[in-house]
Amino acid sequence: MIKNKIKDLAENIFNDVVGYRRHIHANPELSFKEFETSLFIKEKLTKWGIEFTSCANTGVVGLIKGNLPSDKVIALRGDMDALPIHEDNDKPYRSKNHGVMHACGHDVHTSSLLGTAYILNQLKDEFGGTIKLIFQPAEELLPGGASIMIKEGVLENPKPQYIVGQHVMPLIESGKVGFRSGIYMASTDELYVTVTGKGGHGAQPHQNIDPVLIASHIIVALQQIVSRNADPRLPSVLSFGKVTANGATNIIPNEVKIEGTFRTLDENWRAEAHKRMKKMAEGMAESMGGSCDFDIHR
Repeated sequence: MIKNKIKDLAENIFNDVVGYRRHIHANPELSFKEFETSLFIKEKLTKWGIEFTSCANTGVVGLIKGNLPSDKVIALRGDMDALPIHEDNDKPYRSKNHGVMHACGHDVHTSSLLGTAYILNQLKDEFGGTIKLIFQPAEELLPGGASIMIKEGVLENPKPQYIVGQHVMPLIESGKVGFRSGIYMASTDELYVTVTGKGGHGAQPHQNIDPVLIASHIIVALQQIVSRNADPRLPSVLSFGKVTANGATNIIPNEVKIEGTFRTLDENWRAEAHKRMKKMAEGMAESMGGSCDFDIHR
């Protein structure tokens, strides 16, 4: 049975895949800079006789054609980029690139996809149709590598009927796979908000327009959109992770920058939430004498 053959091949290549993962983990690269990772992938595909093309500069798209008759096309996708995080541990395969780390599992995703490619390539006589291997760059950015790959035709010639992706999850016990029916992963929008006021001395707030105060009101008020405007049956998350005000203990700055993310599972609510957030932030800033530039990166 093909299941037994897959299991045997997986056991045979397991240690190699662990080695791939540790090599990629030790040599992390940021979004759109995955040059060595891309080269590593291409070397493996070349060694196994799997045809491939480049896409979105550092992305790689491989094709495995089964020898049985079928027009079906299935894509398997894994992301490649790391994060701007310092890795502080004593593992022998810890990051060699200062300030860059595979902290989101993309080293595992890439290695797993390589191992899967090897196994499927060994079993071409056992299935029909085409397997499209998508090694995606820049998952951590918006707009990221996926949108660029799509614009460059990754979903055409041949067009897949299905795409299978995966993500490591520390909450799931090792050796188990989690899945569910319907939508599983939320959309992600990056929010970049600039609140402008009028800076001055902290002892004379009446002569200034305090953007710090305005920004704090905006951060709190926007949570109302999730708690009071969203259908409770539609999961939504609004989080702000960065607030920058270049003032001092006694200096009110001219502007404050806020950065965060908005996530949801519903496209209609996503569009409505964008309008509400922008309107509320701009209106609140204006009502307090300042102004607000609300930029959303989808």
